[in-house]
Amino acid sequence: AVIDETARVLGSAITLTGANSTQAAEATLSEAARKAGIAIDQAAYAVSTGYGRSAVPFANKAVTEISCHAMGARHLFPDCRTIIDIGGQDSKVILVGSNSKVLNFTMNDKCAAGTGRFLEVMAAKLEITLEDLGKLSLAAKGEVAISSVCTVFAESEIVSLVARNHSLAEIIKGLHRSVVNRIMSMVRSVGLTAPFTMTGGVAKNQGVVALFSENLGQAPLVTHEPQLVGALGAALIARREAG
Repeated sequence: AVIDETARVLGSAITLTGANSTQAAEATLSEAARKAGIAIDQAAYAVSTGYGRSAVPFANKAVTEISCHAMGARHLFPDCRTIIDIGGQDSKVILVGSNSKVLNFTMNDKCAAGTGRFLEVMAAKLEITLEDLGKLSLAAKGEVAISSVCTVFAESEIVSLVARNHSLAEIIKGLHRSVVNRIMSMVRSVGLTAPFTMTGGVAKNQGVVALFSENLGQAPLVTHEPQLVGALGAALIARREAG
């Protein structure tokens, strides 16, 4: 994300990391700068974040995604106190205070269950797109309980459920329920503090958002591009560091 001195987003881009974090970062910055209508060397300061943050040679500083999501989420939603971030690699719940200070957080980065990768694997097994998961989940009249918390075992379980002619929509809602239940245990460990926001790619899934609304008693705040919240936070920190 490229921002100006007023924190207005001038350009942004999202690229699959692939096998090379450095090349992906360079390609993404080039695309964001092109959209912003600036040359890369015009940037006053750059902050990298995420798993590949140490592999970004043009960054002036590397900052954890916890801090960047807190900064980005509070900028978009100044009243938010709890951030539920579900990305492809991990899931996080972050409690934030005034001035975007992180008060507490918990993170699941040891298992694919409860992450976007879990849903990617299940969508592939069911031969549907990620975009269709949310729509089908919302259309379900009921749901099938998924007992396995492991991605590998859950994959085998849905194969068995399909073979027993269970409704595809109800299986998907059950999968979404298993993700939400896993994250809700993390929310409770950090502390149930409203308002909530959701970040990361899974925030685009209407079925998951609807189940969080049911569990939280209110709809999470979701920006139009939740995958960019961490990048926005990094850009805001860069603006602060640049003076």
